[in-house]
Amino acid sequence: MDGERLEITVSSRFENIELVQVIAEHLCENAGVDEDGSHWIGMAVREAVANAIKHGNKLDPRKRVHVTFDLRGMELEITISDEGEGFDPEKVSDPLNPQNLMKTSGRGIFYMRTFMDAVQYSFNPGGGTSLVMTKNLAKGSGIANSKA
Repeated sequence: MDGERLEITVSSRFENIELVQVIAEHLCENAGVDEDGSHWIGMAVREAVANAIKHGNKLDPRKRVHVTFDLRGMELEITISDEGEGFDPEKVSDPLNPQNLMKTSGRGIFYMRTFMDAVQYSFNPGGGTSLVMTKNLAKGSGIANSKA
């Protein structure tokens, strides 16, 4: 398979998270990724879309979340963009710090960085955050070898 591109735009409703996750997992399975690997990539996408809906767009159903899946060879690049005000990912609490173990925030970014090879944010001057996650599917499933 030399390449495939899928784009989906959803309103900021929690019901849409599973739809995007299923698309991610299906794309991975079609690219030959095993069930375990497809699941963990799907979880990273789920967390990213949930963050875009909840934190980026503040659950405003008039605001959209745009997701693009680019599969080139065995490299998968997923871009998730919201229409919110943006945030500083460095200010998100480390969920592994003992004082944060009982907090529910910060786990999504941790999961994304754990399951994907690279995670990068960009912030649009007029508002909106874009997240680009990449995964080399040829490396196999599970935990990423490098963190970004």
